[in-house]
Amino acid sequence: MAGVGRVLEGRVAIVTGAARGVGAGIARAFAKEGAHVAVVDLDTEGAERVVTELSSYGAAASYACDIRDSAQVDACVAAVVERFGSVDVLVNNAIDATSGRFEDTTDDELDRVLDTGPKATLYFMRACFPHLRDSAGGGRVINLRSGSEPQGMAGFGAYVASKAAVGGLTRVAAREWGRHGITVNNLAPFVLSDGARSYFDERPEELEKIVLKSLSVPRLGDAESDVGRAAVYLAGPDSSYVTGVTLSVDGGGSFFS
Repeated sequence: MAGVGRVLEGRVAIVTGAARGVGAGIARAFAKEGAHVAVVDLDTEGAERVVTELSSYGAAASYACDIRDSAQVDACVAAVVERFGSVDVLVNNAIDATSGRFEDTTDDELDRVLDTGPKATLYFMRACFPHLRDSAGGGRVINLRSGSEPQGMAGFGAYVASKAAVGGLTRVAAREWGRHGITVNNLAPFVLSDGARSYFDERPEELEKIVLKSLSVPRLGDAESDVGRAAVYLAGPDSSYVTGVTLSVDGGGSFFS
């Protein structure tokens, strides 16, 4: 479907973990603004469903990639460039989250969340750098953080550490890559997963007590119309002078200083 004045027209975007949830919402928002979207996810069936949906708006393709493996990341980025010609926007959304008491966190759990969080983020940023640097409209990187960081959310020690490390990578890359016309920013969203939605659908009183009362804007966020639109801003021309920041899209549930 052709669009007039779409802010990401012809831009090539990689979105990791885009088979569902926040990643899929960002991919939809990008496609509706004219971007060619690479949907990266090990859930190939889910990724293909998203690609089928995005094809109504423009070119899209799915890529299976184990983001823990830097060689697979390099190959994935090369395949995207071979198909679409460039990478203009990178969204590092995928992570294999874990939870549990601090003292019970296993080595494997810690490795998993760090491997799919800051390490995978660095792998994709490193692989995309030469293409982002050469992007005609300026390269854009959007990394996903979490409101669990400033809250120090109990039960999520490894996850909070992983997301905080992503924030550190973002700040350093923003300093170094701004000279190359690349902006690097964070999104910190709040959107219920499908599993959490199902849980609260059966317990609406808990949704009000546990979730909505903690928000300044007491409603649930939407992966596309809330988070996706914020990502469009960070990926588009209006944010060319914005870098190294964390944009919370969580109804005021948390505040980054």
